[in-house]
Amino acid sequence: MKYTSLLLNDFSVDIRFSSFKGECHVMIEGNNTFLNAETQYSEIKNALKHLTKNVLPHAAKPVLKRWFVSDAVNHRTFIQNEENVAVSIVQQPPLNGTKVALWVYFVENAHVTPNGENAIVMEHSAYRHLFDMQMHNHNPSEFKQTEEILNYYSGKLEKQGCTLADNAVRTWFFIQSVDTHYAGMVEARKMFFKKQGLTEHTHYIASTGIEGKYIHPETTVLMDAYAIAGVAGKQITYLKGASHLNQTHEYGVTFERATTVDYGDRRHIFVSGTASINNRGQILFSLDVCKQIGRTLENISVLLNEGGATMADVAQMIVYLRDTADYHTVLPQLEATCPNIPKVIVWAPVCRPAWLIEIECIAICEAGNSNYAAF
Repeated sequence: MKYTSLLLNDFSVDIRFSSFKGECHVMIEGNNTFLNAETQYSEIKNALKHLTKNVLPHAAKPVLKRWFVSDAVNHRTFIQNEENVAVSIVQQPPLNGTKVALWVYFVENAHVTPNGENAIVMEHSAYRHLFDMQMHNHNPSEFKQTEEILNYYSGKLEKQGCTLADNAVRTWFFIQSVDTHYAGMVEARKMFFKKQGLTEHTHYIASTGIEGKYIHPETTVLMDAYAIAGVAGKQITYLKGASHLNQTHEYGVTFERATTVDYGDRRHIFVSGTASINNRGQILFSLDVCKQIGRTLENISVLLNEGGATMADVAQMIVYLRDTADYHTVLPQLEATCPNIPKVIVWAPVCRPAWLIEIECIAICEAGNSNYAAF
């Protein structure tokens, strides 16, 4: 993995990005907390234009943008839908004190077509990569919202010749007031998955379930998802990290710890939201965020190693903190441990109150399999 950091004198932003054989993950954060919201968005957008025009290969196309914002309802006016980019907006305030941060995923020579609102199909090599963002529903309960979202998403997959069980690789569930509404989402997902043949005896999907708000205040559950059309069953495997982590169904939730996708020229590893937990499902180091960081990164390393990768293969990282006051403790520890990885630290309470920190990441490593088409 090649890592690059940019500090552009013309823009009040910090840029970090990773590059691997035509893929690029970019994190852009503002660094001037005194600028108003409109100016902060303008700085990030202009910096992205500069990056695209002058730094990244000309063939690189943005296919996914996720905006981490401090006020989704009011900031929606600064973010436009883009026909050929899957756009995600979630209220998870950046903890460096600014109002907005941005993750962008670029792929060289991608052919992108729209697939509905905030959704695209990226055709590349022998595969169609399906990005469906901002799926939500206006039913009054989180249970019904989740059920309707999953039903809608399954229908979209069917139109692409896909199923939830065979093609969905990664989901993100953003739950408003997660301490209150997480249980209803979990129960609805469990029941829907069972109908789709997703059980502890088959497999689940890599996922993060975390605090997050949407531009519509009545939305309790918001879902982003990524699926791949054209993969064979053996291309996708599921990592357990059994020495350090238990199986999620043992404490009533239904997601995979991490998922790998093999191509002819590389391996993608999607690590779900991971926290300070042991292989009996017990939370470790309650009230000690420093020790929780250490155990969380250890758990992630175990999952990566099982997939044939290391922390040096991580392309991007999202860090969720429950307590905003922990930011100045967490930042130096993460910078010392993984200084080059493009990352953003946001406020987003985890699904279990005693977890002070949760981290997810995406890794790309050299692990080609000649039985499959290249990425």
